[in-house]
This record gives sequence, C-alpha cells and structure tokens, in this order.
Amino acid sequence: MPIHIRTRSIWKGLLVLSACTAFVHCSHDIHEKRADTIKNHVESFYGHLKHDRIAAAVRENEAIEHLSGQLGDIIIRRVNQPGNNQVDREWTDLRTAKETAAQNWLALGQYLSIKKQYPQARSTYQRVMDTYTDLTERTYRDQAARAIRDLDILNPSPASH
Repeated sequence: MPIHIRTRSIWKGLLVLSACTAFVHCSHDIHEKRADTIKNHVESFYGHLKHDRIAAAVRENEAIEHLSGQLGDIIIRRVNQPGNNQVDREWTDLRTAKETAAQNWLALGQYLSIKKQYPQARSTYQRVMDTYTDLTERTYRDQAARAIRDLDILNPSPASH
C-alpha cells in the first residue's frame, strides 16, 4: 500500500475518532457537568482552607451559590411548562448546590473557630442562618445556631454578657 494512501487512511481514522470524541463530549450530560463543577469548587474550597486562604475559599463557595441562583432562575422560567424529568433534575441540581454551599459555610465556621477567629466564625454561622431560610434548609440553620451558642462558650460575645 503506497504511503500516501496509508497516511490518508490514518487521517481519515483520526477524523472519525475526533468526530466521535466531539460527539460524546457535546452530548455529555449537563447534570454531570454541573456536578463536576460543584465538585471542583468544593475541592478548591478545601484546598484553599488547607493553605489558609480564607478569602479564596469564600469565593469558591460563592461560585457554588451563584450556580444555585442560576438553577433557581432556570426552574422559575420553566414553571409554566408541563412537567418533565428535566425539571426534576434541575431541582436535584439546585438542592445539591444549595446543600453543598451551606455545608461549606458550616465547615468554614468550624475552621475559623479552630483558628480562634471567633468573630469571623460567628459571622459565618450568622450568614448561614440569614441565607438558608427555606423550610428544607432548617437543619443548616439549626447547626449554625448551635455553633454560635458553642462559640459563646469559647468566646462570649458582648451581647451574651
């Protein structure tokens, strides 16, 4: 077989492989992409905490909350559409983003408490209580309220005297 035919055959195979790869990538499930995005933000969040980069950790968690807000907007726009599995998946993605962000704020509060940065820890827990106000988020509010009471044991706030 002449070399130019073999080369053309190799290129043709590579083009088909590239097209298949592109198709698989393009058809990659949006929900998996969202889950991967959240996972990446969580890994970055904890990586920043590990290196004591609190502001960067906060930005990572705010990015998760931003995704949550976008998902909420998508769901609101679909309210008048007939129900389908897509909407259910959007709700699942929204819950995942909100729960992850709330858990990260609680973890940040614990981190700040361990570092004896009590006013910042208290503010972080208060943020959870102020932000996560849905009935389904009560667990996070309750955990934050308990954490604030625990902080008052370690470092009484002026209001608790």
